[in-house]
This record gives sequence, structure tokens and C-alpha cells, in this order.
Amino acid sequence: MGATDVQPSLPFEPTPRHLETDAPQHPGTSAPVHHLVFVRHRRARRYVLRVEQDGHVRVTVPRWGSRREAAAFAEQERAWIENERRRVEEENARPRQPSLPAEEERALRCRAKRDLPARLLELAAVHRLSVSRVSVRNQRWRWGSCSRSGHICLNWRLIQMPASVRDYVMIHELMHLKRMDHSPRFWKLVAEACPSFKEARAWLREAALGRRQDV
Repeated sequence: MGATDVQPSLPFEPTPRHLETDAPQHPGTSAPVHHLVFVRHRRARRYVLRVEQDGHVRVTVPRWGSRREAAAFAEQERAWIENERRRVEEENARPRQPSLPAEEERALRCRAKRDLPARLLELAAVHRLSVSRVSVRNQRWRWGSCSRSGHICLNWRLIQMPASVRDYVMIHELMHLKRMDHSPRFWKLVAEACPSFKEARAWLREAALGRRQDV
């Protein structure tokens, strides 16, 4: 499923000039919508919002329109944008259903339960981190997860990935033992522990294999 458009009822009231900035949005505040891409289209009859698969918001501006009014419209529709971003994120996270014979899938799951915890604990030792428990599951939306108690869950399908990508997902979850968020500080920890993490994330996107793209 692709991105979704939303169109306004015209006219609408312009809002203040600060909406022309690209400052971050915080629901419930007056901060403007961020990551806006303005595209003027001479045949457009109205302003149109589209949330792209990477989370950016494309704002189509008609020939007679202005960037200021386009930003105002995006601000007006911020609730729709956030809902749509969540939908796009879930769509990106939805796994492809591989046509594996039942016997082959069982063998892969057995291998995953044997190999993935062992590798995770190896990486934990390298980074001097303590894991309370490791589980291998058939997770629907994530490649992995980490609880505050130190319990890390891994998706059995990781066993089908290249080793470098598999290690990145594990390191990502291990770094959550230090920071339970996705702040710049968290990503700095990931970069220090896995310098090639950007390539691994790109592989996940290109292969369309990922669950939630917070990994």
C-alpha cells in the first residue's frame, strides 16, 4: 500500500509566518510540522498532503498557492499527518510472507533458536553488557526488542540475514540496555558499537524485509 493523500476544503485561514520553518513537531504544541517537501504543480487545484514511505511530508502547491499557506495547511492537518506516519510505519514493518516449505521453515527456526542467542551473548560480552534473558520468537512487527529488565527478544527470521545485518540488529537491541530510546545519544552508541550500521539499515530497507524501522 502506498502513501495516502489528503486534500483541504478551500479556502482556509493562513497561520503565522513561523510555520515556514522546518522545526520539529510535538503533538499538542504549536511547533510546526517537520520534514516538509514543497512541490508546485501547475495543474493542482488545491493543496495536497502526502506522507511518503520515508516519513517525509510532500505538500503539493497549486500554481496560485504559496509556501506559507501550504505550511499552514500542513500545520492544520498535523493530527492526520501523525496518524498517517504511524500507518506508513506499520506498512513498512509488515513482513513479506516467504513461501517456505514447512519442513524448511522448521529447520530455520531450530537453527535460529540455537544460533541467535549464542551470538547475542557473544556481542553482549564484547560490549560488557549483561542480558537477563534471550528469547527467539515469531515477532510480527519487529526484528527485535529489549525490555528494561534486560530481556531481549529476537525474530527467528534474523537467521536468514547476512551476518553483518544480523549483528547490527542485535547490537541495536543491546544498546537499549544503555538507553531505552532512539535519541541522538542512542544512535551515537550504535555508531560506536557498529560503525557500518547505516549500511545494515539500508540493506533492510532495500530488501523490504524490515519490521519497524526504528531498528
